[in-house]
Amino acid sequence: MRALAGLALLAMPAAAQDFIPVPSGMTVTWVDTVNDAQGPMGLTARFRFLAPQIGNGAVGFDTASADMQALCDSWALPRISVTGPQPAQIVIVLMDRVVEFGVADESATQFFEAYSMQDGACIWEAF
Repeated sequence: MRALAGLALLAMPAAAQDFIPVPSGMTVTWVDTVNDAQGPMGLTARFRFLAPQIGNGAVGFDTASADMQALCDSWALPRISVTGPQPAQIVIVLMDRVVEFGVADESATQFFEAYSMQDGACIWEAF
């Protein structure tokens, strides 16, 4: 029985085990980072997070916007490489379920915000 429990933990993605604190207090985990798809401003780093509470209406867009700003400033920005090509834009994505990048899923709730980087901070950019 112990071996089966251990296998279940190995099958669980690391992101599902590590919650990232956000101002709203909702449960947020990192899913992945997409760096190989250009955005309208050029090189774009997309940080995608699982936030199930946006799908059931417990957390609305206004509250999630503050969380996305915090995720950009405190989580994404420190993970931008200081060597090599620098992204022109960071996009923070919150989704209520994991959706494959670039694939439409009408049953999923997803929130997006875009940011430029200036003086070590994320600056919100309107889409």
